[in-house]
Amino acid sequence: MSDLGHVLVLAGGLSYEREVSLRSGRRVSEVLQAAGVSVETRDTDASLVPSVLADPPDAVFVTLHGGAGEDGAIRSVLELLSVPYVGAGPDACRVAYDKPTAKAVVRSVGLRTPDSVTLPKETFHDLGASAVLARIVERLGLPLFVKPARGGSALGASAVRSAEELPAAMVGCFAYGDTALIERCIEGVEVAVSVVDLGDGPVALPPVEIVPDKGVYDYAARYTAGHTEFFAPARLSPEVADACARMAVTAHTALGLRDISRTDLIVDGAGLPYFLEVNVAPGMTETSLLPMAAEAAGDDLGTLCRVLLEQAAARGA
Repeated sequence: MSDLGHVLVLAGGLSYEREVSLRSGRRVSEVLQAAGVSVETRDTDASLVPSVLADPPDAVFVTLHGGAGEDGAIRSVLELLSVPYVGAGPDACRVAYDKPTAKAVVRSVGLRTPDSVTLPKETFHDLGASAVLARIVERLGLPLFVKPARGGSALGASAVRSAEELPAAMVGCFAYGDTALIERCIEGVEVAVSVVDLGDGPVALPPVEIVPDKGVYDYAARYTAGHTEFFAPARLSPEVADACARMAVTAHTALGLRDISRTDLIVDGAGLPYFLEVNVAPGMTETSLLPMAAEAAGDDLGTLCRVLLEQAAARGA
């Protein structure tokens, strides 16, 4: 049994990723209970603050995806409540959650990331979409990848292989956010590297290779069993796998993250990894990548989550 009195798992929220968050929360609650931890799972509604004030948990595990779960807002509230939690602090979350900002930070410490441009919706309205889009294709080339500057689960994201596809991709992107990140699409092997810090510094778990059955790792491919094949560890040479691990740990450190993160990479045909984005609240569902990486490392997920909570409790608010 754990020495933790009781812990709170936050799941749900009001972002587009609510259903995924609920699934992550259920999974974390189940593995913690199996690890001997007393768990309460709560949504983020008007009853949360009074409940926490009346019965403060020893620590909180945040499984909220998108929006307030990853942009630092809910963590700021937890700090106002003097409640310790697993994961990065509000400032680091704000930087990591904004993909263009995260790319700028990791590029500043020497990491490779695809060339890109970030533009708000108003730019296309004010300057004329056709002219701006034509210049993007001319400057970055094809193929491209378009995604909201903030958000996750591949919502609003799409690959663009011809100039004619770009306008529709922009419309799809702007359905989920007001700013688009358009980057050069690197062809290669999709890899996710989870990083955990159990007290001795950040360590990369084995990389997980992602092979979607339709070639695109979209929302359905991420969360529908059987739509994607995963290899944990990834089918990479030891040298490339080590380069991916070092990139993920460097990104985790440069962005000021804490406890846990997941970095998404693409490895090109020459074996060079490129940083795509980082997730401060990695998915914990049955088809999520961090649990696969933990299993590949021989780690028990419940024990890992319990240690992270114990570490947060010892650290304090």
